[in-house]
Amino acid sequence: MSAYATRAVPRYTSYPTVPHFSDAVGEAEYRGWLAGLDPTQPISLYLHVPFCHQACWYCACNMKLVRRVEPVAAYTKALIAEINLLAEALPGRMQVSHIHFGGGTPTSLSPGQLAEIMDALSQHFRTDSGAEIAIEADPRTLSQDVIATIGTLRFTRASLGIQEFDPAVQTAINRVQPPRQVTACVDSLRKVGVRAINFDLIYGLPHQTSETLERTVELCADMAPDRMALFGYAHVPWMAKRQRMIDEAALPGLSERHTQMLAARAALVRHGYHAIGLDHFAKPNDPLAIAARRGTLRRNFQGYTTDTADTLLGIGATAIGRTPSGLVQSIPETGAWTRSIEAGRLPVAKGIGFSAEDRLRGAIIEDLMCRYVCDLAARETEFGFDQHWRGEPFEALAPMIEDGLVGFDGDVVSVTRDGRDLVRVIASAFDAYLAAGRARHSVAV
Repeated sequence: MSAYATRAVPRYTSYPTVPHFSDAVGEAEYRGWLAGLDPTQPISLYLHVPFCHQACWYCACNMKLVRRVEPVAAYTKALIAEINLLAEALPGRMQVSHIHFGGGTPTSLSPGQLAEIMDALSQHFRTDSGAEIAIEADPRTLSQDVIATIGTLRFTRASLGIQEFDPAVQTAINRVQPPRQVTACVDSLRKVGVRAINFDLIYGLPHQTSETLERTVELCADMAPDRMALFGYAHVPWMAKRQRMIDEAALPGLSERHTQMLAARAALVRHGYHAIGLDHFAKPNDPLAIAARRGTLRRNFQGYTTDTADTLLGIGATAIGRTPSGLVQSIPETGAWTRSIEAGRLPVAKGIGFSAEDRLRGAIIEDLMCRYVCDLAARETEFGFDQHWRGEPFEALAPMIEDGLVGFDGDVVSVTRDGRDLVRVIASAFDAYLAAGRARHSVAV
């Protein structure tokens, strides 16, 4: 187990993964991809708000600590201008099935700013009556005025970062939020009509133990969120400078991380949550659990999802988007991002166009990540291949097959129950970019 668990591999929220994007893809290519979209097919929207009112030491997201209202107001203005530019580049008024506000902390927006952005979206896009409209929130700074606006704007899902309730762990990661504070937020969100609540938990944090994490799961279960995600803390201080505030000596070792993960998963299952893929858990009647049972689960930049749209448009600084033709990422620095928009240019920083083999390998990786099984022959037929490239992946899979982590029957490759914790490693056997890349990833467990 340890030999595989220490491997640094991607989380595969896309394929190819972001480190392999390049500036060879720019605004002109992206505009061509947008113009070529089928206007009869639904799309999804992701809006990135990089601001936070309080910093968390564990966070590796693109965020800015903000105390003044002016930067947020300027960003909101530019975000709406980007929405207008994007709409002009599309072949029509597209139908939207999912909208997700991420960050940072999207609830750092004022009620008026949030309403302005939603109004801009409604002017340019048609939102399905059953569309999921989701927002990430920080219980420490979520105001009652913002909660009321979330209800008025008919958001359907809110995602709260819990991470861990133990006071010593919270202090070590600079995220102090007692359970009563979170309970009050959840109750208020439900009162305004937000019918679905997500919690995020993290294992592998400083001073954390299996016992503190199990207690956290118990406290969370008392609040009855519809979904909980359990992520391993990725200590990447070379990329996320604020993580240098964390005492590395207080971090658990690999064996303890694995024990924490298993303990938390068992606790979640005991409380009635169904395990979904690598790191998600949902109540049996939640759409994510239903999709997992039906084999329709998907994976995108937000993790496991019920979203079946082939196009996800990223809006905002550093946002990543996907079209049937390829992947793009916006300029990460807010000043340069704003100047591009003010000049009438879509703020593309880099991207990658899909080759036929990228599409095939991406489908195989998604099958393994979401369903733990892939019929290679069926996928090869779908994408016009003739089994000519299997040697390289199967050289990587051979030791995992021998160790009982992977099964292979005819044309069907599968992840065994013992291999599920290592599905990222197994999926990486089909990643043609990984060996040649210089990207630094988090460990698999």
